[in-house]
Amino acid sequence: MSVDLERPTHAPKDATFLDLEVSALFAEAEESWQDRALCAQTDPEAFFPEKGGSTREAKRICTGCEVKPECLEYALANDERFGIWGGLSERERRRLKKASGQ
Repeated sequence: MSVDLERPTHAPKDATFLDLEVSALFAEAEESWQDRALCAQTDPEAFFPEKGGSTREAKRICTGCEVKPECLEYALANDERFGIWGGLSERERRRLKKASGQ
């Protein structure tokens, strides 16, 4: 079996096929936590309640989620301003970020 490391026609001129494959693997790994998230299997409205609405149901679901740490890390890194991420509301994430000096 031969592996073609030539640059595909759709690739930028300075990128190699291998560079693109590595980038694709990292993107795939980054998305995989979202595929395993319990919220992906439930009603998304619970995670984005209207102002003053209850966050109880979303936080209950997050409690049993295996990717809760990855979710929270994503929300903090991407400054998510709405919804429940990693079991925390936007206000709770803001407090956490402030307490950690970020």
